[in-house]
Amino acid sequence: MNARLSGLWRSMPLRLALGLVVLFSVVSLVSLAASYLITERSFEQAIRSDLTQRIAGFRAAPTAAALSTLVEAEARETDPERLALSYLAPNRRQYGNAVIARDAEGYHVLSLSQESPDLSGDYLALTTSLQGGQLTIARSLSEIDALRTVFLNILGLSLLPTILIALSGGLYLARRSARNVAAVGKTVDRLTSGDLQARVRPGPGWSEDLAEIGTKIDQMARAQESSVAAIRQVSSDIAHDLKTPIQRVAVHLEDLSNREELAPPARELVDRARTELDGVVSVFRSLLQIAQIESGTPKSTFAPLDLAELIETCAELYEPLASDSGHDLSTRIDPEMPPILGDRNLLLQLLANLIENALRHTPEGSEITVELHRQPRGVVLSVADTGPGIPDGETENVLQRLYRLDRSRMTPGSGLGLNFVSVVARLHGADLVLGDNAPGLRIEITFEPVKSVDTPDPAQIAPSAMT
Repeated sequence: MNARLSGLWRSMPLRLALGLVVLFSVVSLVSLAASYLITERSFEQAIRSDLTQRIAGFRAAPTAAALSTLVEAEARETDPERLALSYLAPNRRQYGNAVIARDAEGYHVLSLSQESPDLSGDYLALTTSLQGGQLTIARSLSEIDALRTVFLNILGLSLLPTILIALSGGLYLARRSARNVAAVGKTVDRLTSGDLQARVRPGPGWSEDLAEIGTKIDQMARAQESSVAAIRQVSSDIAHDLKTPIQRVAVHLEDLSNREELAPPARELVDRARTELDGVVSVFRSLLQIAQIESGTPKSTFAPLDLAELIETCAELYEPLASDSGHDLSTRIDPEMPPILGDRNLLLQLLANLIENALRHTPEGSEITVELHRQPRGVVLSVADTGPGIPDGETENVLQRLYRLDRSRMTPGSGLGLNFVSVVARLHGADLVLGDNAPGLRIEITFEPVKSVDTPDPAQIAPSAMT
């Protein structure tokens, strides 16, 4: 879940949405701040102009007594929290509704009214000497404070919903894009694993760029599938075309070997030729079988089967051969293993190829262990040995058709054993992994267990045509 969210945050649509949100937020903040500063300056100039006019009105008083009376009269009608009036007469007597005091923190406006002795907030004050005294008029800046609140509300009501809407849209686009990217990635994974029938198939809801990428991948997959199919067809055609001539050569060699007048050296050469020809026939038979498996036709014979029983049967068959060659063959099978869906004959050949490969390429005294155990990812079949293993960098090569390691060229074999194993594993939807047994080689094949098993009708299960 965390990886999924992390992937969404790193996606291009969400990054673009975040970039646009940041850009819009900066522009909005700059424009609102400029508007606020201009409006605040206009308000302050209006207040200062009002105070100047009021002072001009008080200048009309002819005497200090008249000015004191005028200040007192207007102070009674004025709220000091809005407009503070203070006149310090020549006789040092204070008139008005407030007094301007100064302390270590600066100037303060103090109310002379008993109802509201304390005044808070900022004031803009003008002071002038008039009629031998000092007149001070201070106007509250609460209107500018209210203006600041209004602008903050505008900022919140306009910017925050926009940010939320943009982020929501970005998340929606990112999730849709992530699904499309995941579909492309899944198709590429299937293609690289050998499933050349995988396709992206972009739909109408795809973005133009991803749809174009998906279309190009599908074109590449179709071209690759056609090329591989042509190569496989050539291999199959060659094997079919050479099968009959090879069989005729085998018959002629058999007739030649049965002639009594044949000299012993010549008979020995004929026997060697027959042995080599048997190897050629085996290679062609294996190539035809692999071609048939890759076409998918053996899936018609799939049925639920007990893999543990197959392992026991195959190990019992190869136990005498392992003893004669000085190998230690053993099995380890967990109890109550679930069945898998597959072809019995093909899986028996798979097990036989793995055991024969271990017997052929490991020295005398090596241990060969066939295991079957259950893991969360499925039923795991493993064949491990304590032989020389596979050199680094050769793991993928040994799965190729007719590929043999340099040290194996002097041993019997056609280079098709592990390729056959990989083809059968892929046919069964199993994962094949070649690893290090430290020492030796460890081959693991993970099958998906059958979730619900219905007992099949034996009459409906056709026997495999492959040997």
